[in-house]
Amino acid sequence: MTLEDQIKSKALALGFDLAGIASAEPLASFALFERWLAEGRHGEMGYLARNVERRSDPRRLLPGTKSLVVVACNYHAADPAPGTRQGRVARYALGDDYHEVIGGKLAALIEAVRALAPGAQAKACVDTAPVLEREMAQRAGLGWIGKNTMLLHRRFGQWLFLGEILLDVALRPDAPETRDRCGRCARCIAACPTRAIVAPRELDARRCISYLTIELKGAIPPKLRPLIGNRIFGCDDCLEVCPWNRFAQQAREPAFSPRADLTTPELIGLLELDKEEFRRRFARSPILRAKRRGLLRNVCVALGNARDPRAVPALKRALEDAEPLVREHAAWALERIGEPEAAREIL
Repeated sequence: MTLEDQIKSKALALGFDLAGIASAEPLASFALFERWLAEGRHGEMGYLARNVERRSDPRRLLPGTKSLVVVACNYHAADPAPGTRQGRVARYALGDDYHEVIGGKLAALIEAVRALAPGAQAKACVDTAPVLEREMAQRAGLGWIGKNTMLLHRRFGQWLFLGEILLDVALRPDAPETRDRCGRCARCIAACPTRAIVAPRELDARRCISYLTIELKGAIPPKLRPLIGNRIFGCDDCLEVCPWNRFAQQAREPAFSPRADLTTPELIGLLELDKEEFRRRFARSPILRAKRRGLLRNVCVALGNARDPRAVPALKRALEDAEPLVREHAAWALERIGEPEAAREIL
């Protein structure tokens, strides 16, 4: 076996579903990324604009980088299809935090690479590193970029976590995926509830439900709240309608198996969580990123959209919450359900 084949074989043995090799050249999509930032489409995600030039070339992250090992891990799980009194959680967040899982596998892969190439310098990246990882994955032959900006693979669809290892070892790159297999299909664009996909492969994050329920730290714009429905952490709508995703397979990584209490969480019960209960319930879960105030903000919006009068007592108690963000969205929910007097207690 060649060194390239040995590395990819080690990656698959560690639980990655795909592995490829890419060259360490400046990224062609960097100019588009700069334009996206200039138009403010990243919203409050200020970290994307810091040290922006580092995203233009992987060699800025690890001097001497010659090759990239790009891997992908399938996280697909069956859609739980919750009812109106239950919240929807994006499938990527139904199991353990992928940063820890993918990061651990990448660390093990680096050790395997160093055993094959002694003295190799390497750096692992999950999505917290300043890299444009979808172009890297496409360059490594792992798929193409769909019209919703997500990487697409013919066998796994779009349910993929990505990771990269930067190496100072010259490896033979795999053939990049150059064919656009989306054709004339635009189902993902039509399915977006908030019209965040403004054109093929152009996303305005400020309208994306994943951004609104996770990355946005303040109040959700009132005009967008009704469009969120019962989604309390992320959104899968553009993935669920993609024809390629009908080929998706169940994830084989146990850490990504859905937790029972996350598949169909009761909204009213979530609204009663205090800080300690929140930390305990969502330990090792991506939902911790939203923090208690962010999750309860989302839950209030979902309850308002459900217009279930059984939520009124819990929402009234939420008007006394220590977090102004929770109080504001609880008042909105009460007004939407038909309790304007209770809402005016805070407005």
